[in-house]
This record gives sequence, structure tokens and C-alpha cells, in this order.
Amino acid sequence: MNENEKTEIHNENNTEMTAGEILRNARTTGRRKREIPTIAKQLCIREEFLQALEDGDYKVIPEHVYILGFARNYAMELGLDPDEIVNKIKRELGLIVDEKKEEDDVVDTDDASDNSGRLQRMLGATVKFLRRHWLLASCVAVLVLAIIGGAIFWAVPGNNDIIPQEPVAAETIVDNETSELPFNVDVRERFGTDNAGTANVILQATGNSWVKIEDARGNSVFGRVLVPGDIYYVPAGDGYTAVFGNAGGVDVWVNGKLAPKQGADHARVSDISLNPDDLIK
Repeated sequence: MNENEKTEIHNENNTEMTAGEILRNARTTGRRKREIPTIAKQLCIREEFLQALEDGDYKVIPEHVYILGFARNYAMELGLDPDEIVNKIKRELGLIVDEKKEEDDVVDTDDASDNSGRLQRMLGATVKFLRRHWLLASCVAVLVLAIIGGAIFWAVPGNNDIIPQEPVAAETIVDNETSELPFNVDVRERFGTDNAGTANVILQATGNSWVKIEDARGNSVFGRVLVPGDIYYVPAGDGYTAVFGNAGGVDVWVNGKLAPKQGADHARVSDISLNPDDLIK
């Protein structure tokens, strides 16, 4: 059997298997068999969460954001396609609808030859396309209106004789969110952007790490798995603390300067004070 045939069979099996079955199969078969405790230690994810992913028992993990974040890291560690695993879990959780099912809903198999049925299917497909690609449709509509408006403007007699005005210098506006720090990793995604204008402390993931932020009362204000490039703007004020699942994989920027690491690679560190003075020390 050649490689193409093997790949085709593998893809067909993945289509039929659940996300958990694919994860368990990747971990327990092949030349590199691995145990859950070993992987849990490497990823800084609790063993029961990894077991829950393989069993499809998603109720064990409290929130969807953690389920998808843990699944993505687990898939990458096992050499699987993380997007495939995440999309399968989203379908299993009912977060997205299978596109094939949507297409089947559009097709009316009872009377395919009927002209009114054909028109209904075309309208349904058009509506679904516009829903999925509303941004593209909006841009096209604006472009068409601009072209029509320009044609009308130049077609009106006398408009070509308008005296051009002196250009006015544009006002320079500085946005704290877009004035970048010299991050060590290209920015991938931003979180806590409401705090971007006032944040004295900015976190950036240089490796996969679970990050949790709590206020002075112990209330959680942020929690998710950050992947390399993700940044989080910490709210201004005293009393905020953090937990890093992989302390060596998080850069901490204080007032535009890189602070010392809060721990080693793959080390879980709790009760990290996010007071700027404490971080610099």
C-alpha cells in the first residue's frame, strides 16, 4: 500500500471517529506510545482533563474556552491537526453546524424538476452564502455604489471645472493599542483590549501557557490558554494576581520594559503579583 492510500484511509477513519477517539488512538498506537500523566506534566494540564477529552466527557472541564484550548494543545503535542480536532469538538458540543447538513437542508429532493422549487433552492443558497460572507458582500456593495456615484458625478456638466482645494494636513492620532512594544513574538491575538489605553502591565505568550488573572477579592477576570503571540492587557490598579501554567512561556512587560521571568519553562507558578513594582523587583 502506497503513502497516498494510507493517507486516504487515515482521513476516512478520522472522519468516522470522534475527537476523543482520534486523540486516544494517536497517543496509544504507533512507535511512540505515551501515558497521560507524562503528557499532562509537559502541557501543565490536569490528567483528568486530558482523560475527559479522550472520553468525550466535556462536562468535567468547566468552560468551552478551556475545552477547546486544552484540545488544541493536546492535538499539537500528539502531532495531530489542531484545527481538525477543535472543529470536531465544536460539532460534538453543538457550537457549529455541519456544513453538509446545511447544504442538504437547502436541497429539496421531493421535486427537483419543479421551477418554483429550483428558485427556492437558489434563494436559500444565496441567503446562506450572504450570511457566511456578509463582510465580503458589504465591501462589494460599497464598491459598486462608489463606482455608480463617481460615474454620476463626472457625468454632470460643470463638475470637471471645480477648483481643487489645498490639501489639509491630517491630524496625527496616537493609539496606545497600535503603538507596539518590541515584543519577542509577532502578535497573534489580543485580549483585554478594553484595558489597552491604561494598562501598565502587558502579558505575551512565547509558548503555550494557561493564564488566569484574579482581582483583589479573588474573582477571576481572565482565564484561557494563550498560544505564542497572544497578548493580554492587565487592568490598571493594585491587587491583581496571576497563575501561569507555563511560567517560562510568558513575557511580562511593565511600563514598556521587559520584566524578569516569573518562573521556569513548564513550571506552574501561582499568586504572581501584577503590581508593577513587584514585577520589576
